Amino acid sequence: MNVAVAITEANFEEIERISSNELSPIVRKIDDERVYPEEIMRAYGAAGAYATHIDGPDGNTDLTNALLAMARASEECLSTGFCVWCQDTLAWYISSSDNEYLKSHVLPKVAKGMALGGTGMSNPLKAIAEIEPMRLKAVRVEGGYQVKGMLPWISNLTEDGYFGTMFHVDVEGQDQPKKVMAIIHAEWEGIKLRLDHDFVAMGGTATCNAQFRDVFVPDTFILGDPALDFIKRIRPGFVLLQCGMAAGIIKNCIDLMKQVEKPLGHINQYLEKQPSDIEAEYNALLADVLELAKTPYDQSDAFFKRVLEARLKGGELSVEAAHWAQLHCGARGYVTNGAAQRRLREAYFIAIVTPATKHLRKMIAELEA
Repeated sequence: MNVAVAITEANFEEIERISSNELSPIVRKIDDERVYPEEIMRAYGAAGAYATHIDGPDGNTDLTNALLAMARASEECLSTGFCVWCQDTLAWYISSSDNEYLKSHVLPKVAKGMALGGTGMSNPLKAIAEIEPMRLKAVRVEGGYQVKGMLPWISNLTEDGYFGTMFHVDVEGQDQPKKVMAIIHAEWEGIKLRLDHDFVAMGGTATCNAQFRDVFVPDTFILGDPALDFIKRIRPGFVLLQCGMAAGIIKNCIDLMKQVEKPLGHINQYLEKQPSDIEAEYNALLADVLELAKTPYDQSDAFFKRVLEARLKGGELSVEAAHWAQLHCGARGYVTNGAAQRRLREAYFIAIVTPATKHLRKMIAELEA
């Protein structure tokens, strides 16, 4: 079922209105009080923000508009921008699969923001990279799999939401367990969610740990069995979409530096990096990302290496831009309600969210080898 939309000027105007008039006024509440912006997330869905990149692997898929919508949210608030990425990624999983049931019954609700959710792939991706063990284990039962374990770091997740994840299945006669990827409904029997908000930032992202107690996952919710071919199909888009978060926060940090040029330019001129320096790097990165966005289903190693390098640059430039924004703003950005210190705390999230800087460098090194 094709539920993709071609985002129009009116859609972008609505995304701009939501960002400026509804999101901007509550950014401190999201950050200080760790309030999840559920109404904003649903409004973005109604505006078409989650339905521009889901034509399917054989369609003319382009991530450009999804990236730009995410960047606009991230300009105001990275917690919200990250939730947009989670929602986009959930739609990406389903639309990239061959599962017609999920495409017909779940994808339309996700694309419109009627059902919210995200991705529980932090642990599985680290497990694939041999960074940590897989947390979820399953056995085959009639009509599906029965899953046990505890999965950390699932964001943008409401009690009736959905998320994608992976689990190990031992197979008789095989030394290594099989990896299976599926969509999980948080309301299923045996799932218990616990909010995990112990962050220096990003507390308003509805991030949960999920305990699985003999949870039945039906075959109609399976994305890849075995999963590795499916992972190779979706990984460029998964990683590249994260650059929308980086683009938004970098742009806002440039704006913060420019805002203090008049009152502080006479002393800020002695700082090593000026807004124009960061802006030049930002423009080059954005051009590269938007070029890659045109062919997200390219599965070649050369293309994926370019995606990883762009994502790595996005994380590094986010931290650098936020660092210089703090120094340019000085004391006025270091107060409790200062935008610069919030952006600095948020920027480090881009550098550590899976795949983190060190994970990205490991994957790049392996491709080069």
